[in-house]
Amino acid sequence: MRKSSDSATEVTAGQAQVLAGHAEFLVTAAARAPSVHNTQPWRFRVGAGTVELWSDPRRKLRADPSGREMLISCGAALFGLRLAIRSLGYVPVTELLPDPARLRLLARVSAGAAAPMSGQERELLDAIPHRHTHRGPFAPGRLPRGLLAGLQHDALAEGATLVLVTGGLAYDRLERIAAAAARRGDLSPRARADIRRWTRTAANMARDGIPATALASSTGRPPGRLPQRDFDLGRGIAGLPSGGAPPSATAVLLTPGDRRTDWLRAGQALYRLLLHAASQWVFASLHTQPLEDPTTRELISSQLALPGHPQMLLQLGPATTASPTARRVPGEPDSP
Repeated sequence: MRKSSDSATEVTAGQAQVLAGHAEFLVTAAARAPSVHNTQPWRFRVGAGTVELWSDPRRKLRADPSGREMLISCGAALFGLRLAIRSLGYVPVTELLPDPARLRLLARVSAGAAAPMSGQERELLDAIPHRHTHRGPFAPGRLPRGLLAGLQHDALAEGATLVLVTGGLAYDRLERIAAAAARRGDLSPRARADIRRWTRTAANMARDGIPATALASSTGRPPGRLPQRDFDLGRGIAGLPSGGAPPSATAVLLTPGDRRTDWLRAGQALYRLLLHAASQWVFASLHTQPLEDPTTRELISSQLALPGHPQMLLQLGPATTASPTARRVPGEPDSP
């Protein structure tokens, strides 16, 4: 009996050593996750056998008082961390919100049983370097066969639902609601302050925020494209062209509830399906602006008869006009 206990202790110690020995890799992989305005509102602590994910409220948007978008962003980083642990040959064991007394501590992840990475997981890992949020024009072309069904499966696997919004009345309703929300948002002092804080000119070398090379002009919106934020604000800094082909698909990511755990699960589902799409060179335009107002979120849910709480609007299509944005490196100062 003692021999078995000693063996289990040795295995646990070995797993802890693996995480500590690959701390920089784990954090770097997790930090490639998408985040609203590329704020990267997370911090990681690698300890004895666990990696902790913490939120960084200093990087929360003013237009996000509840922290919903911040936690969705952190949830995406959590999926990246889980995937990185899988690449080391272990099954990640995740505990969400492990300490009610420490609200900023969002998750604690450890290495569980040893198991080789699957081919599908390897494809997701390989897509991390080129996956990006797409704000420029889409290229013409159809999505790969079976991709949308696969993305819906990704969402379900993470406790969320991806509902496709097909043409006709449902899309018309969504477009009208999104356009009204965009007009209000573009005039909001809080939203404009967020944009000025988190957008970068071509000369700015910051490793957070949205660089000019990832911004598109707000003019020339093609048919079928939901309105995007006015990131330029008349400054003439946008580096991407406008126009392009219509998106190949529009979707809403839903969760059954609307609490902190739901937001973290939404982020994990989002990053999983985005990596799956990027593995086939399909990218997504993410629309958060219409969902920042609780009333507009409820309106979208009711008008589209959605079976849950909308957490993200997505438009997907092939694209060739943008590249991934920079990320902070491990150990970089935390101040934004």
